[in-house]
Amino acid sequence: MWWTFALLSAFFAALTAVFAKMGVKGVDSDLATAVRTIVITVIAWLIVGFRGLAPGLFTLNRQNLVFLCLSGLATGLSWIFYFKALQLGKVSQVAPIDKLSVALAIILSVIFLGETLTLKTGLGAGLIIAGTLVLIVR
Repeated sequence: MWWTFALLSAFFAALTAVFAKMGVKGVDSDLATAVRTIVITVIAWLIVGFRGLAPGLFTLNRQNLVFLCLSGLATGLSWIFYFKALQLGKVSQVAPIDKLSVALAIILSVIFLGETLTLKTGLGAGLIIAGTLVLIVR
């Protein structure tokens, strides 16, 4: 079941790139990021409210809060740089480089989370890195 959500994530991430490129035309990329963030915030809180999850806020411990805040900070910085890159470059160039984050996440998961790097996972990460290099080297 997890892979269904992962495929949906990939599909909507692809739409995000195309829609974002259309949306940043003639607009400051930081302003575009702020507007996008408002939309995402409203949707996320509507889902939390609809599912009755708001009381869960009071169950978050210090570690949850610290790492969720750090994740939010990383997401915000990622979006700021992503929108700037989209404003300056082509989606067909920016999106694949952005997906280098997959290989980086694999590497960081081994270093910080102690996850096992299998031959298959290492090969996949290596192919992602190689593919990125093919796209960015002239």
